[in-house]
Amino acid sequence: MSDDKGDSGGDSGALDGRVLDELFAVIELRKGGDPEASYTAKLLAGGVETVAAKVTEEAAEAVVAGVSEDAARLASESADLLYHLLVLWAARGLSPEAVWAALAARRGTSGLAEKAARGNS
Repeated sequence: MSDDKGDSGGDSGALDGRVLDELFAVIELRKGGDPEASYTAKLLAGGVETVAAKVTEEAAEAVVAGVSEDAARLASESADLLYHLLVLWAARGLSPEAVWAALAARRGTSGLAEKAARGNS
């Protein structure tokens, strides 16, 4: 099985949100793996701070692509960001289901009302 960030190791061919669950499962398998053989294992071995720094870097690259590059580049940078975000969730022991539940809880709520309820400006 390849450790390419985009290789889920499966053959479902899912082209929807399920691909994130599949990728998360692969990330979980890489925990404790050989950092010399797996980029994911290397990130996780570096700790939460290392992973968080990569998320910050990838988020900035996605923003730049969104502002000044084509849609293909934005898709690529978005994929990188999502991958690194999933690694951060794994590093913190947060399941995708917890995030999906948080999103579902916001369904039907105005974005402005939801933000005000959290006390953010």
